[in-house]
Formats: sequence, C-alpha cells, structure tokens
Amino acid sequence: MTNVEISLIFTDIAAMLKLKKDNIFKIRAYEKVACSIAELKEPVAKLVAEDRLKEIPGAGEAIAKKLTELVNTGRLAFYEKLKAEFPQRQPSAHA
Repeated sequence: MTNVEISLIFTDIAAMLKLKKDNIFKIRAYEKVACSIAELKEPVAKLVAEDRLKEIPGAGEAIAKKLTELVNTGRLAFYEKLKAEFPQRQPSAHA
C-alpha cells in the first residue's frame, strides 16, 4: 500500500469522525498524520518494518498501531467499522 493510499484512508477516517461529531483533537490527529504521510519521503511500510512510526508527525501510539495493522494486513478494522456506520456515504477515490 502506498503512502498516498494510506494518507487517503486517514483523511477519510477524519471526515467520518467529523460526521460523527467526535473529539476535535482526535479528528485533527488523523488529519495531521494524513498530511504527514502524504509528505513522507520514505514508504510507511519501511517505517513500520524499522519500528520508526513515532517519527511521523502526529503518529501517537494509537495511530501507530493502526498504521502497523494497515501495512501488515492491507486492512484496518477501525476504518471498516466507520465505513459500515455510513453506508450512504461516497467513499474516497481509493476505496
């Protein structure tokens, strides 16, 4: 999975959290990490393999775990759950 694809997923998560009126700090964290990933020079997969996810601005422990799950499995349970809550919503271009 490319950095652009990962960034789009995290942007989509932030958008759905906004729709749910979730915690603004949580939303901003997902937005920040999405932007950070889009600007990375190295693949996120390399950072996962080298246990360097904390180098990504905005990637705290919870987001680092989600990035690891996404890179290792190609899926993210949290994202799938959110998408199920919004069946009428148009997915991002990556979905």
